[in-house]
Amino acid sequence: MTTSPTHPNNVEPRRVDPLATTASQEEVRQRRAMRISQPTRGRRIVVRYAALALLLLAWELYGRSVNPVLFTYPVAIVQAAIEMVADGTWLTATWQTGSVLAIGSVIGVVLGIGTGLLAGRSWVAKEVLDIPISALYALPAVALIPVIVLWFGFGDTAKIFIVAFFVFFPVVINTTRGVEEVDSELLEVTRSFCSPERAVWRDLLVPASLPYVFTGIKLAIGRGLVGVIVAEFFTAISGLGNLIVTNSNSFQTARTFVPIVTLSLMGVVLTAILGIVERQLAPWRRDA
Repeated sequence: MTTSPTHPNNVEPRRVDPLATTASQEEVRQRRAMRISQPTRGRRIVVRYAALALLLLAWELYGRSVNPVLFTYPVAIVQAAIEMVADGTWLTATWQTGSVLAIGSVIGVVLGIGTGLLAGRSWVAKEVLDIPISALYALPAVALIPVIVLWFGFGDTAKIFIVAFFVFFPVVINTTRGVEEVDSELLEVTRSFCSPERAVWRDLLVPASLPYVFTGIKLAIGRGLVGVIVAEFFTAISGLGNLIVTNSNSFQTARTFVPIVTLSLMGVVLTAILGIVERQLAPWRRDA
């Protein structure tokens, strides 16, 4: 006759359910301390702008030790900017570049979002558009500019087309990915409740893909700024691109850096505005 093995003192070992255990007071205090130690918004701002101030100081000190024909420094750039604002060249150039950038970016973003939503929702559209979009995105856009000039001439139409072309691809790729990443179980729930297609778009697909859309637009801002300057270089030279060319040809380095810094500030301001809009439309994204 066999007997089953028992605990040494004939006492059954106590089974511990890990899900039923609670954290000790010490663990609770440690977790609270970890949350409290996270950097606050004010601390992050201080670190950000302190690093920027140190960078500008290093630039100022190094720039003063270099031949002004080869390099410049922030104070000289500010002085040149004041002169260019006073004589009206900076305002005129910024308006010319900004208007082309705004129109081209709006066209590129609207077309990119619409195409991305369609490609993400319809597998037929995705298969039809996949190879052309991948091929055009990988193609150096500068190579198409001579052809674009033949099609649209040297005026603003060609510049707007170039900017829209640069902006379109980051938006369409990220938007398509955003629609594809929507939880399939949520889509199954909408089918179970027989939700109409319009409600599926309004209540699920568009809100879920918003973070991807904004990421694509943020990437498109940088490409749009590159596109507008490339367009101004290769077509009728005007705007901030004209200031860069004319001032660099006359070896006025400080004045050359004024439009360059202006473009950088445009990118920073537009990205900040986009972050504010994203926080309003997608408040669940705390890192927006």
